[in-house]
Amino acid sequence: MKLKNSLLNQYLLIILLAIMILPGSFFLVTITFYTHFATVEEPNKYQNGTDLEKMWHKEARSLSGASEAQINEKLQQIRKEYDKAAIFWVDEAGETKLTIPENLSVSARWSPTETIDFMKKNRGETVDPYTVVALIGEHKNEGFMVMQIPRSAMLPTGQRIQDKYSYLIVLAVVAVLTIFIFISWIFFYKIRKRLLKLRQAMSSPTENGLPDPISVEKKDEIGQLELSFNEMVHQLEEGRQRELEEETLRRQLIANLSHDLRTPLTTIRGHAYSLKKEPLSEQGKKSLDLIDNKIGYLAQLIENLLSYTLLTSGKYPYHPKEVDIVRLVKTSFAAWYPVFEDIDFEMNMELPEKTFYWEIDSQWLERVLDNIYQNIYRHARGGKYIGVRVDIGQEQIIIADRGPGMSGESAGKGAGIGLTIVSLMLKDMNLRWDVETGEAGTIIRIKRKNGGADLF
Repeated sequence: MKLKNSLLNQYLLIILLAIMILPGSFFLVTITFYTHFATVEEPNKYQNGTDLEKMWHKEARSLSGASEAQINEKLQQIRKEYDKAAIFWVDEAGETKLTIPENLSVSARWSPTETIDFMKKNRGETVDPYTVVALIGEHKNEGFMVMQIPRSAMLPTGQRIQDKYSYLIVLAVVAVLTIFIFISWIFFYKIRKRLLKLRQAMSSPTENGLPDPISVEKKDEIGQLELSFNEMVHQLEEGRQRELEEETLRRQLIANLSHDLRTPLTTIRGHAYSLKKEPLSEQGKKSLDLIDNKIGYLAQLIENLLSYTLLTSGKYPYHPKEVDIVRLVKTSFAAWYPVFEDIDFEMNMELPEKTFYWEIDSQWLERVLDNIYQNIYRHARGGKYIGVRVDIGQEQIIIADRGPGMSGESAGKGAGIGLTIVSLMLKDMNLRWDVETGEAGTIIRIKRKNGGADLF
């Protein structure tokens, strides 16, 4: 993966640009604001104290020999130009003649001591207000005039711009910072969006149980993760395909093997039947009965194995229709009645007069009951009991025995493929079976998953 495609490097580039741009943007914004507002704002005529002092002395000299009225008129003209200034003048006798504004707080008469004290108090660069004193005329006995300007009015243009528009500079810098935050948000939002897309693909399996591959748009870290995900999906699809092929081969092998075993079993059973007609000793008869029993057991196993293969592959014929449950249970148990009678079983059958119907395949339910009876015959002989009952109220079939239970040991216990077939068939018929088993026996209840049988 190239460095330019790395998410880490991309974000580090954003951080680096922010470090470079933020200080530069502050400087650039400040210069731009000062340049712009310096042309908009009028120059501050009060900011240069030296120029004010020169102007004031020049005007004072120009009033040499002027009358009181002329001096008043001149000072009023100056006041119009410098409207923030306070102005007054004192004649040669020490009497204050004019104050602008009129309410200006100054002495009406000035002694030499007061004059010197006033000049001392108003000297210095930090004294507020800024005070300029000039002697009127060319001679020292014509009086003096004073101009006072507040220090706040003497701020430089740049300082005034800063005080007046500093909030705009702050807003501009905040705007630049906001742009950087927005760019960072966009960066992480796109990452989050791609991760959510990947999570959605992982949690949305298709009909085959596997997620679809996703399109890889970029070659960064998330792109590498997407490629790995697609590779994983590809490997799972290949594994699933191999499993299907192996399952198909296994089912075909079981079907062929079951078919091939039936022929020799039929031949052996035929010869065993012929031997029964021959004169045999008691031991020979017992051996022949054992052979016949084992042949029947093996034939049943082969039949169950073939049925299991067909069920799991969905090829077992299923033809549902309305079935009278009471009649079917009665007919099915009637076929097994002599079998249990031969081994001295106590049989208890409770069938009601009314019935109910299930939408099922009757041959499938008969096969289910046969497998349960077969299981009782082989594994619950010690209990010597079987009970079959149809419960109209609960719409269920109940089969009970007094054997060692399904978890107990029996002489003929096998792999349990017969009961597996029972479970598969009931599931496909939308039925379920509840099993209560223990050392005292087993009770099996067969009923609809959602109820709703038709009752007559």
